[in-house]
Amino acid sequence: MKKPLIILGAGGHAKVLIETLQHQSANILGITDPDPQKIGDNILGIPIIGGDDLIFKHDQESIALVNGIGMVDDSQRRQQIFYTFKNQGYRFAGAIHGSAVISPAVKLSEGVQIMAGAVIQPGCKIGTNSIINSRASIDHDAIIGAHVHIASGATLSGGIKVNDGTLIGAGSTIIQGITIGVHCIVAAGAVVIRDVPDGATVMGVPAKVVEK
Repeated sequence: MKKPLIILGAGGHAKVLIETLQHQSANILGITDPDPQKIGDNILGIPIIGGDDLIFKHDQESIALVNGIGMVDDSQRRQQIFYTFKNQGYRFAGAIHGSAVISPAVKLSEGVQIMAGAVIQPGCKIGTNSIINSRASIDHDAIIGAHVHIASGATLSGGIKVNDGTLIGAGSTIIQGITIGVHCIVAAGAVVIRDVPDGATVMGVPAKVVEK
C-alpha cells in the first residue's frame, strides 16, 4: 500500500515492523497506544501520537493501518484490534522484510507480516492478520489460517495446516501433513508428529498435549 500508515501498538513487535517499513520507504504518520504515559515518546524516530481512538479522526480512504500488537500466548488482543478497525472500514497493510524469501506462488491475505529471513515455499496460503516471524520456514502447500503467529525459527514441513488463532512457538518443528487445530499453542522447541486438536497446548519431543 502507498497510503500513509499508522501503527497500532508501541511494543517490541511494533519496533520490528517500523524497521521493516522504513526499509520500504513507507510513510509512517505515527504510532497509537492506549497507554497515555507513552504519548510523546518515539520508536526509531516515529512518534507515539495518541490513543487508538485517534484513528477515527482519519478518513478510511486516507490511511492504512499496521497491526503492531504482538502475540505471545494467544491471538485475542491482536485479533480484537484488527476487527475493531476493520469493521469501521479501515484496511490493514502488510509488511514484508526485504530479506524474506517468498515464492511468487504464495497467496498472502490482508495485513500479513513476514519478518527478516523467513522462507515461504510455493503453494502456501497465509491468512489474514498473521505473523511469520524471523527465520521461520514454511514448506510447500502449507495452509496458515487467520490471526496465526509462526514464531521465530519455527520449521513447518510441506502440506501442513495451521488453523485460526494458533501460536507456533519459537524453534518448533511440525512434520509434513500435520493439522494443528483452532486456538492451539505449540510450545517453543516442540516437535509435532501427530495432529493437534482444537484448543490444545502441546510441548516436548515428541509433542504431547499438556492442557485443553
